[in-house]
Amino acid sequence: MLDVGILKERETYPGIQNPTSKIQHPIKEGALFVADAHYPHHGDEFLRLLRALDSGELTAPQLFLMGDIFDLLFGCGEYIVSFSREAVEILQRLSRRMEIHYFEGNHDFCLGRLFPQMAVYPRGKQPVSMRMGESKVMLSHGDRYDVGLGYELYSYLLRQCRAMCLLLPWEKRLIDPQIRALRKKKICRDFKGFGRKVDRILSHYPPEAEWVIEGHFHQGKILGRYVSLPSLACQKELGVVRKGRIEFVPLDAMID
Repeated sequence: MLDVGILKERETYPGIQNPTSKIQHPIKEGALFVADAHYPHHGDEFLRLLRALDSGELTAPQLFLMGDIFDLLFGCGEYIVSFSREAVEILQRLSRRMEIHYFEGNHDFCLGRLFPQMAVYPRGKQPVSMRMGESKVMLSHGDRYDVGLGYELYSYLLRQCRAMCLLLPWEKRLIDPQIRALRKKKICRDFKGFGRKVDRILSHYPPEAEWVIEGHFHQGKILGRYVSLPSLACQKELGVVRKGRIEFVPLDAMID
C-alpha cells in the first residue's frame, strides 16, 4: 500500500533526494515559492502561473508549493479533484520534468497519491531543513507551531487519509457544504500583533537556522530571519530566490 504523503526517492523527479534524508537539499537560484493561492475560489493566479510554466513562457529550476495552494484538495476520490482539474493535471505533467516540493497545508493534504513524482511533505514531517546558498533554511507551511491543543487535534483528525477514503460513498454530501463556505470566506487581512506571533514560532526553531520560511499567514513580510511568504491570492506575489535570498515579486511582473 502506498504510504500517503511520504515519497520514496525513486518515485520523485530525478534529482530530488528522499525527503527524510538528513542531507540538506539545495534551494537553487531562481527557485519559485508559491503559498496560499487558495485556488480556485480566490482568483486564477495559480492557474496562470502553471500555464506559463507548462508552456515555457516562464522557467524555473525548482517550484516550492508551500501549502494551501488549493482551497480544498486531498488525494482521495475524483469529486474533489473536479473543482481544480486543469491545475492538478498541469502539476502532474510539470512534476515529470521539473523539481517540485509540496508542503501540505491545512487546506491541501494526503497528496502523495495524487502527486507521486513530487516530494510531498505532510504536516508531521515539517519543518524540513534545506540549504539556500551558504545558509541553513527551514521550511514549513506555517501551522506547525504555536497553534494550541484544539488545533493539533483538528489537524490530526483532518489528515486521517485512510478514514477519508472510507467516506468516499458520501463525498459529494460532505464536500459541497465545505466548498460553499470556502467560496464566501474572507482570507486577506492584516495580522495585528504578527511580530509577537513570529517570536513565539521562532522559539521552536534552532538558532542555527538562518532563515525560516513559512506561508499560512498571508502577510508577505520578512521579520528578521523569518520569511512570511506572500499569499498568491491576497498579495498576488510569489517568492523568487535571487543571490541566496528570497525576494517577493508580483506575478504580473513575471508573466503576461
